[in-house]
Amino acid sequence: MEFRLLGAVSVATEAGELPLGPAKRRGLLATLLLRPNYPVPVERLMEALWDDEPPPRARGVIQGHVSRLRTLLVAADAEMYGVELVTRGTAYLLRMPETLLDAHRFEELVSLARGQRAVADAVAMYEEALALWQGPALTGVHTGPALQAAAQALEETRLASVERLAAGYGQLGEHARAAALLRAEVTAHPLRESLSAALVTALRRAGRRSEALDWFHRTRRLLADELGLDPGPELADAYALALRGEGEAEEAGQQAGAATAPRAAPPATTRQPAPSLAPQPTPQPPSAPHPPTADLLPRAPRGFHGRAAEFTALSRAAAGEAPVCLVTGPAGVGKTALVVQWAHRNRAAFPDGRLYADLRGFADTGEPPLLDVLREFLLALGVPPRRIPESANGAAALFRSLAADRQLLLVLDNVRESEQVRPLLPGGARCVTVVTSRYRLRGLIATDAARPLPVDVLEPDDGTALLAGVLGKERVLAEPVAARRLAELCGGLPLALRVVAARLADQPRGTLAAMAAELSDESRRAVLLDVEDTGVRAALRLTLRQLPAAVGHQFAQLGRHPGTHVDRYTAAALAGTDPVAAEAALDRMTAAHLLTRTAPDRWTPHDLVRLYARGLDADPEALPRVLDHCVATALAAAGAAEPGDEACFTLPADFREPCAVREFGDRAAAMDWYAAEREDLALAAAAAAAAGLHDRTWRIVLALWPLIVWRVRDGWAPLLETALRAARACGDAYAEARVLALLGWVLTEEGRTAEALACLEAAVPLAARAGDPRGEATALVNLSLAQAALGGTEEAVHGCVRAVELARGAGDGHTERLALHHLARHQLAARDWQSALDTATEALALTAQEPADTPSAARVLLTMAAGEALLGLGDEPEGIRRLDHAAHEAETTGFDEGAVRALGALLRVSGDEGFRERYAAAVGRMAATAESPEGT
Repeated sequence: MEFRLLGAVSVATEAGELPLGPAKRRGLLATLLLRPNYPVPVERLMEALWDDEPPPRARGVIQGHVSRLRTLLVAADAEMYGVELVTRGTAYLLRMPETLLDAHRFEELVSLARGQRAVADAVAMYEEALALWQGPALTGVHTGPALQAAAQALEETRLASVERLAAGYGQLGEHARAAALLRAEVTAHPLRESLSAALVTALRRAGRRSEALDWFHRTRRLLADELGLDPGPELADAYALALRGEGEAEEAGQQAGAATAPRAAPPATTRQPAPSLAPQPTPQPPSAPHPPTADLLPRAPRGFHGRAAEFTALSRAAAGEAPVCLVTGPAGVGKTALVVQWAHRNRAAFPDGRLYADLRGFADTGEPPLLDVLREFLLALGVPPRRIPESANGAAALFRSLAADRQLLLVLDNVRESEQVRPLLPGGARCVTVVTSRYRLRGLIATDAARPLPVDVLEPDDGTALLAGVLGKERVLAEPVAARRLAELCGGLPLALRVVAARLADQPRGTLAAMAAELSDESRRAVLLDVEDTGVRAALRLTLRQLPAAVGHQFAQLGRHPGTHVDRYTAAALAGTDPVAAEAALDRMTAAHLLTRTAPDRWTPHDLVRLYARGLDADPEALPRVLDHCVATALAAAGAAEPGDEACFTLPADFREPCAVREFGDRAAAMDWYAAEREDLALAAAAAAAAGLHDRTWRIVLALWPLIVWRVRDGWAPLLETALRAARACGDAYAEARVLALLGWVLTEEGRTAEALACLEAAVPLAARAGDPRGEATALVNLSLAQAALGGTEEAVHGCVRAVELARGAGDGHTERLALHHLARHQLAARDWQSALDTATEALALTAQEPADTPSAARVLLTMAAGEALLGLGDEPEGIRRLDHAAHEAETTGFDEGAVRALGALLRVSGDEGFRERYAAAVGRMAATAESPEGT
């Protein structure tokens, strides 16, 4: 799969290009591709797709286009390539490997070309980069100002690359080729003076002086006619040389000499200048002794693959004046291999020496004494042993004085803290220091302006290439799917991949598929990823050993967390501490690359780190504590989502009260939390069931009811069935009735009415037996929906009437309002308009105490029922007014399903175009958020 911006915006697959559709949809995709893996707010998308003020339905249009793009990507198996279009609040994010984007590959090649010392290598990279262009950038999209600016920026980079390529041709003596390349670009961009100057120079050097003069005069006239300007200095100088015919014979002779000289060792007097990572050394006087060339680098790692982006970033960072580059990443990610490989590839950039020291910040053997490290450096730089000072301070001072005027590379590997590094920094303006660490070393950034370069895990393609480098391409190509699966199971961690490769190399008849099957067993994976004293567990153990005991304790408890991420409240519950202490520990773990901070209050461990934590000794109460934390937080969210409603269950007798529970300011905050934590809450319920904590299982699931009600078509049945099994295992009639009532309602909404009827008919007597009139009323209301769906409207009415009586008897206004709402719906279905209006009016009176700005699905639905009843009674103006009011409230509170219902009812009695546009926008929002056929 390939995403293209350099030409027509398109997505190429093995089956052909995806049918992206209209220009606005292509423009939306282009906007996302210009910032891959970053959330793009809806507002920015609107700015890109509309020149002027976006229309009122702009958000709906965008949601519709996103939904269509997502469908196309799913149909093209984009997930197999790591591509996914996801929603992040009010933004969209196109998650993808950037290597699939032609613009990214172009910029990478251009960056690499700039760093090449050999002109021929740079020319080859520029040629490859420019070959990616298939026409003007961002062709075929709606080009608003933002996209026009992006296209112009890409074109500017392309033209600059054309000029550098032409200059490279000139350095190689291929002036005719340079002229041919430039002629086409000058024709397309006649007012770009730098192109014209380069063309005049190339034609002159090719011996075509008259053509050079002719092109100058064409450009001069065009500048005068179009802009009223004279040629600038660069073009004027090129013309002056062409006019005099100077330099042609000399240049021709030099190029001929360069062509005949051996390429491996061109004469120093004719060598062309080439890009360099650092300034060239000051030439020594002939009488000065040649300084020794120190080289302490370890050998280059074998089987190294990938990391092109990191090489580029490291070269850019090293090109600054007196830089300190800080390469950080988790244990086993390949920091040392990356830096040593880069250092070997760039040996020529550091002619005065390459120094290396392993500071063993995470080793069992302890750190080497500072004086020993300095002594090794000084000996390598040619200092006689007797002249090396006996104190660390004196040795450091001598090292700094020797390094001051030399072009050195200093690699300080496995650094634990900033203080290890500072005495070893050379300080010379021509020295480059590269530090590797598992910690972020923020102190080094603050005091020494170190430039951080984080190293992440390998992409699956690079991971399989690493396996091929050790096992041989034939073995990997014979099982490509299994090889990719191995890379995924190793989490892209090079250390883990090398351990797997070592095991496979020791089993020449073993298959990659068999090894993948073994690694799929999480209980064995951590063991399989260790060989002798090398492996993931050993590396993580050494990292943890350097952390304070309290942080290590917190880390061990994370292994008992059933979810994929933690916040400070969850971490506090796991460790039995408070959120402030938990956050401090999480930050220390993040600095050690044991966790990744993915949001202001969210931390996620690498899969292999999570497995390692599960193998550590932890407090047996950690899981029960975090499950009770889930219960408490879900209840707090439910209270904020439905203010005034009573809790759907009581807390168990042995409930462990968390030290602190997250607070929710309003319904929106609560619903956002539910949506973000839905997966982890489901995992918590599963963990509770597996541990036999059934009374926690059904409570966690039942506490999700506000999200279930709000997004009923999201496939909740399996989770509710888990809760039902747990309730029955507890022998708790109350819990079983409550879960059956909610499950029956969900099944009714899914069209599984017969199954729903069985659940709900069982729920009613169970609730009565448990002495739960509110639960019995809720079950009766939900039963009425299933009965109505099967044509039993009269039964449905009687059930709702009974539910109203039960709720009133229990003093439960919320359930009474719910029963009245559904009673009104059934009366509408029976065309009993007056009764429906009376019932809806009675129910609305129960909502009078709620603030007008409080989101309420019930108020929306009751207002809509009253409006439909008024239409049935013939009062069309008032009926339309009520329905419009319900639609507006639904739209402003995000209740898209309610908006669709209200606007659909309006369209049945009015052809108003405004209603039609709002209806389409609401349907589009539902399609984008629900992501299911029912949601559309």
